[in-house]
Amino acid sequence: MPQAKKRLQLTGEQFRQFFDCNRAFAVPAERQNNAQQFNPQTPFQVKGFDGLFLLKKIQIPMENYDLYLPTHLIFGRGRIDELPSLLPAKGSRILLAMGGGSIRRIGLYDKLRELLSDYEVFDFSGIEPNPKISTIRRAVELCKAQKIDFIVAAGGGSVIDAVKCIAAGAYYDGDPWDLVLDHSRIGRAIPFCAVLTLSATGSDYDNSGVISNSATNEKMFLAASNLFPQASILDPTYTFTVPANQTAAGSADIISHTFEQYLVKEGNPFTDAMCEGVLRTVFEYAPKAIEAPDDYEARAQLMMVSSFGCCGLLSIGRTPSPWPCHGMEHEISAFYDITHGVGLAILTPNWMRWSLTPETAPRFAQYGVRVWHLNPQDDVMTNAQKAIEKTAEFFKSIGLPSKLSEVGIDDKHFEEMADHVAKIWWSFDGALRPISRSGVLEILRMSLYPSAGEFKGRSSNKT
Repeated sequence: MPQAKKRLQLTGEQFRQFFDCNRAFAVPAERQNNAQQFNPQTPFQVKGFDGLFLLKKIQIPMENYDLYLPTHLIFGRGRIDELPSLLPAKGSRILLAMGGGSIRRIGLYDKLRELLSDYEVFDFSGIEPNPKISTIRRAVELCKAQKIDFIVAAGGGSVIDAVKCIAAGAYYDGDPWDLVLDHSRIGRAIPFCAVLTLSATGSDYDNSGVISNSATNEKMFLAASNLFPQASILDPTYTFTVPANQTAAGSADIISHTFEQYLVKEGNPFTDAMCEGVLRTVFEYAPKAIEAPDDYEARAQLMMVSSFGCCGLLSIGRTPSPWPCHGMEHEISAFYDITHGVGLAILTPNWMRWSLTPETAPRFAQYGVRVWHLNPQDDVMTNAQKAIEKTAEFFKSIGLPSKLSEVGIDDKHFEEMADHVAKIWWSFDGALRPISRSGVLEILRMSLYPSAGEFKGRSSNKT
């Protein structure tokens, strides 16, 4: 999740060309006068799409970017048999890290034990959703005591996140929570690979993890260049038994990862197209996977876009985002330990509603036209509102709640959450609409008792 950078300022002419990323619209002759009256020095004064695409193209500045993706992705049915080729020399000491009992129920545990028969294997189970630092401490001590050489993480994103902290903590003399608080303390790490069983976080293809501290009600991430899995085995059949509610929550996580990178001040043609493709994929295949859990194609599509949703690829060259929904949701799940994707499904439409202003409407409208196939000739604000409501409707359609009150959350800790966001998360000034502490509170309150069709956007994006 990248640090926010200083906002780029766009004139109306520049914005016109930014918005014309990868499609051209012909303007009817009777509407050309409107286009000619458009003042290129006045930012964002547009009523509909049809006046946006007449003037000559100009180049929107490409942001500098770094992209480092050393993980070997091994995708497809039966690829687990290749696991031994990824491991160190026979006889090495391996930690098999897992969550609850799901990998046993699907037969994956027995398969892993068979494949690891030439190694000295130490089981470590019980890694929670929203993995706890207390659990990680126990795993770190086991790694140190048994001189673990390699880790196999079998499970979803929570297991892989935990393993990243375990791998780094095994070579750290202090409390592993120190590494979460200060990434510069991360040094050597035990190498590891992942066997993915849930399409959601993309932790199988990135170098960061999110860890919870129940004692302080904090949920924070750690990251380092050496915390990529060496390899990740992605077999969609291992997700056939994922329950509908978890499939839905995982899909919401993928969607949120994409929005955090797509709904920014300036995009670019390549990454806009990728983000829109990810969104269309999830909107099409998540319902299919819920309806028919053993639909290989649906599970495969979700698994693929899950990996690419959080690896940084979707954000290259575009305005960095501070990931505001994740910052706020981490507070919710830190205090209430709810499923991350559920929190995101509740927060995301309300963040979008709150962020909608005349200045930000074209970005939402672009999303509506390209992903939901709304009429590009309709009013920009109308399309923006429709796109947001279609997003909210989708989450409801796959069984996700729309209000925090539905998952037992009230406003008791909202003030503390807003303070935490300011304390432990980076500034939200770089968000599509900048969010101050008061804005965080507004979005949380909207998420507690949202009113359908109620948009909290202002005429200015200054909060």
